[in-house]
Amino acid sequence: MSSEFALPATRPSAFGGAMIIAGTAVGAGMFSIPVVTSGVWFSGSVLLLAYTWLCMLLSGLLILEVALNYPAGASFHTMVRDLLGRRWSLINGLSIAFVLYILNYAYISAGGSIIAHTLGGALGQKSAGLLFALAVALVVWLSTRAVDRLSTVLIGGMVISFALSIGNLFTQVQPALLFNSAQPGSDYAPYALAALPYLLASFGYHGNVPGLVTYYHHQPKPVVRSLVGGTLIALAIYLLWQYVIQGNISRDAFRTVIAEGGNIGSLLKQMGSVSASPLMTTLLNAFSYMALASSFLGVALGLFDYLADVFRLSNDRGGRARSALLTFAPPALAALLFPDGFLYAIGFAGLAATVWAVIVPALLARASRRRHRGGFRVPGGPAVLGFVLAFGVINAAAHLLSLADLLPVYR
Repeated sequence: MSSEFALPATRPSAFGGAMIIAGTAVGAGMFSIPVVTSGVWFSGSVLLLAYTWLCMLLSGLLILEVALNYPAGASFHTMVRDLLGRRWSLINGLSIAFVLYILNYAYISAGGSIIAHTLGGALGQKSAGLLFALAVALVVWLSTRAVDRLSTVLIGGMVISFALSIGNLFTQVQPALLFNSAQPGSDYAPYALAALPYLLASFGYHGNVPGLVTYYHHQPKPVVRSLVGGTLIALAIYLLWQYVIQGNISRDAFRTVIAEGGNIGSLLKQMGSVSASPLMTTLLNAFSYMALASSFLGVALGLFDYLADVFRLSNDRGGRARSALLTFAPPALAALLFPDGFLYAIGFAGLAATVWAVIVPALLARASRRRHRGGFRVPGGPAVLGFVLAFGVINAAAHLLSLADLLPVYR
């Protein structure tokens, strides 16, 4: 989940905009979805994903509504400071930085888990995570172009390996597992709230909206189509992923994954135990590597550029080295101290993203409507603002209650 996206030099079609939105939203965080929704299981997860998709789409449309009242090139930060003041601008900036840092930590933790799982214990998880962080740091330090080229290769490989592995697993789905027929009296609803912040983090794309507004020359229709199309693609991918994973692994088996910190390596281990095809296991491992690396590169570059701007660091080798140190040292240290924190980190990312991707857009739209009477409006009036704000408050409260052990959590 990144906060900024550099658009290409040529104007994309609405399809191109949808690809940008889908590509930003879908990443390694999707590995957390089957784990955090194991309490509500498949049917419940479909409802929660649809609810989260709708709310996150609406919050993106609210940013579009606000951005149309600003000149080309106006950033999300500019709009927040102008409409909500310095205090909210500071809160918004801190929440974005926190999301980027916590995601970097999550990806280092997950990378160590995957590498250690693949090597069968030949390399410890902490050492593997550190090597993974150093490799990504080197690419980011070299140049944005290096990140761009490697990301292109990774995304291409990710699409191929995902299609092949999912195609294989799709035929192995067991309806009895998918609908938990072996446990007819199970409770599902009590675990719904605890899953929401993780799902929110999987629909993050909001930092891209102002750039799309500029690129489509302040025409709302293609941006709306991009947001709707891109988020629907993300939703479809997540639903397919849920169907395949929860149709192959029993609900009880997820207790083991959760007990091991919900890391990607634990999930892959469970998938390997139910698969009769070594090729499928290899493809799934390859997909997880590339999904994680591409997400890590994007988020790390976003944080790298953000810190370079905040601290006014130069773009020469020395300046980039200092930016890289600020970007990678804190999350790498955290991963050494707490190596199994992938799932927890995604939850905290969802909590922080609640501020800048849900609550702030609703407040921006309310302030903008008071200042500007005409132009594009998200349908629904004040009710939509209340609906989005309520979603943000529910997510924040759910995560805080879970941390305090005041909310049922499946484990």
